[in-house]
Amino acid sequence: MTEFPTPTFYIRDVPVYGDALLAPMDGYSDWPFRSLCRDLGSAMSYTEFVHAEKILSKSKQPMKKLYFEAAERPVTFQLYGDNSDRIVEAALRVQDWGPDIIDINMGCPAKSVSNRGAGVGMMKSPLKIARTFKKLTAKLKVPVTGKIRLGWERNQNYKLIARIVEECGGSLIALHGRTKEQAYSGKANWDAIAEVKATVKIPVIGNGDVKRVEDIEKMKLYTGCDAVMIGRATLANPWIFSRLDREQVSSEQVRGTIRTHLAKSVEFYGEEDGQRLFRKYAVQYLLMKTLDRETRKQILKPMPPAEFLEMLNQVYAITA
Repeated sequence: MTEFPTPTFYIRDVPVYGDALLAPMDGYSDWPFRSLCRDLGSAMSYTEFVHAEKILSKSKQPMKKLYFEAAERPVTFQLYGDNSDRIVEAALRVQDWGPDIIDINMGCPAKSVSNRGAGVGMMKSPLKIARTFKKLTAKLKVPVTGKIRLGWERNQNYKLIARIVEECGGSLIALHGRTKEQAYSGKANWDAIAEVKATVKIPVIGNGDVKRVEDIEKMKLYTGCDAVMIGRATLANPWIFSRLDREQVSSEQVRGTIRTHLAKSVEFYGEEDGQRLFRKYAVQYLLMKTLDRETRKQILKPMPPAEFLEMLNQVYAITA
């Protein structure tokens, strides 16, 4: 694991030690996985995004999604919504739960989010973004940041939005180098990340097509960004934060990580839900494409954690 004895950059007054971090991913960057990645070397923790309206309702879901432990700091709560006042109201409420930073998601391409004016849909309304950040930075004690995309194919206004975030008090911009229409396909535009870094003085985090350890330094050198955000590649290789490519990870390391993650999942969700929700990670950790059909079926079958670990030992005895 790469050691960073001094801060790599600051988010206003919050020091960040490291240059690679786990991207917020709905349905994946829950507490068990993001705390595991933090232990492996992710520089900070971003929660899954939470709708402002959910926070302002009586739902208990936000507290579960925004749960963290002190060892994860700095911790960023990520919110989204389409109404400035409601976003501010929600941010003020969750600020009392102790995050170091609050981030506004302006990049989610899902139709259920963007078609309602939230996520990347918010990028169509620069004035709304300006109002939101002015209110947030005036009322909150913690730094406020934004995560964006390039925009939409016909309106790639990422430089404008980055300037607005900075001019309205934002402390960092994270840019995923794809358009709304690209979603998670095609090639990420690293030139755009370099343009944003040249446009603003606040720190910039680059996101998109970082799949191997060498890509971390490649993106930093190519774009000048302060740090790199890694999403989908971490599902099969959370060890990338320890500067290991997947083929460099030993069977024993895989087994140890699986045990740790499964234990965290059961602790957090309870035995039944914890084992069920863990299976989607197990599929990735075990590189399912390399296993035969019967073994894949066994791994995906519901079973108590102890049985799963025993089966895992058998799989490794066969494949070792």
